[in-house]
Amino acid sequence: MSQILHRSLTGRLPTVVHAEGIHVRDSDGKTYIDACGGAAVSCLGHGHPRLREALLAQLDTVAYMHTGFFTSEAAEALASRLVADAPAGMSHAMVLNSGSEAVEASLKMARQYHVERGEPQRRHIIARRQSYHGNTLGALATGGNAGRRKLHTPILIETHHIDPCFAYRYQQENESDLDYAARAARQLEDKILELGTDSVMAFVAETVVGATAGVVPPVGDYFRRVREICDRYGVLLILDEVMCGMGRTGTLHACEQEGISADIQVLAKGLGGGYQPVSAVLVSSKVHDAFLRGSGAFVHGQTYMGHPMAAAAALAVQQVVTEDNLLENSRLRGAEMMSALQSRFANSPYIGDIRGRGLFIGLELVQDRLSKLPFDPGMALASRLKAGAMKNGLMIYPGSGTIDGKAGDHILLAPPYIVTSEEVGEIVSRLGDTVDQVLADG
Repeated sequence: MSQILHRSLTGRLPTVVHAEGIHVRDSDGKTYIDACGGAAVSCLGHGHPRLREALLAQLDTVAYMHTGFFTSEAAEALASRLVADAPAGMSHAMVLNSGSEAVEASLKMARQYHVERGEPQRRHIIARRQSYHGNTLGALATGGNAGRRKLHTPILIETHHIDPCFAYRYQQENESDLDYAARAARQLEDKILELGTDSVMAFVAETVVGATAGVVPPVGDYFRRVREICDRYGVLLILDEVMCGMGRTGTLHACEQEGISADIQVLAKGLGGGYQPVSAVLVSSKVHDAFLRGSGAFVHGQTYMGHPMAAAAALAVQQVVTEDNLLENSRLRGAEMMSALQSRFANSPYIGDIRGRGLFIGLELVQDRLSKLPFDPGMALASRLKAGAMKNGLMIYPGSGTIDGKAGDHILLAPPYIVTSEEVGEIVSRLGDTVDQVLADG
């Protein structure tokens, strides 16, 4: 018996013994196509030789050093690369180890920013329902998924939530994208006015919503309006690109496609491609300079921040993405996958929406396309789809509670950026078979 405290205490997980490219093999000899990158992490696939070289080289230099004593060449080089490639206005980067840690740090940055500027009354955080920002308590409190929050609600800090920009579920019939974007963004302004214009410290949003709603991109000029509202009321905009960033949507940063920059931006997953646990927070000069003019420090620290091995991995991933033109491959293969999915499920009564950008695609399942009625949560459809896909040698990232944290099911696809056209076709074929088989069982 395993002595790991697994996510589920019942059932048995297969044991992985080898992974290369987009393929994974278990101890029974079965091979799977990794069509979700674990959780949109493995952007270069598995076993990339250049990542092995980079990690071995760093190991021969220094594996770990506490940032209270030294900086490292690897961390400095990564920060310089991230800032050089960052959206306008970003001047510094902090290197951490997970998305949750990075979100926690970003919230503390927002609070300290306002304190340094003489506005200690600013304390409220606004985020969106059906968002996910991490599993540590501050990040979980900021996230807006009712199902994930439920158990821990009594110990979560107070946060405030508005509706997401979720066109499939919230856009009204005959409402244009621009009109819907304006209405969705207006909720932010209304909430700021409700809480008090001098009491809100930050608005936190995933640029493209990931795991909890099944890849929901914004429509129209939603984020341009959000940026204007935040500026109008002195609220910091924190963009969470833990899942959707670093090339996943076809551009290095998802917010590039919105034509905006954040005050603070959070990165992880595709940053290091799973080769080391690594995340980063990009900080605008506005925030950095407030710290510099105030206390002269950001009051925060973690044992493994700036970890040389993690930084070396992340830097190598960014080099491969650029040198191998993988952003272009993300766009091209993503368009092919979207087209193939639309063709495969054109006559399916159970796929209500196929949405996404680049190699970040979600499929929402419904009982009926016209009414958009979700399946009964008691069916555990998401879990059944995952199990069915594994039988068919396919790894997908399913989710439940898509609509409100309780009802709704979706499938998330996020294959590595190295995926080929032939592999895209095989992913869609196996997924189609899986959906047919699972739903045929009732």
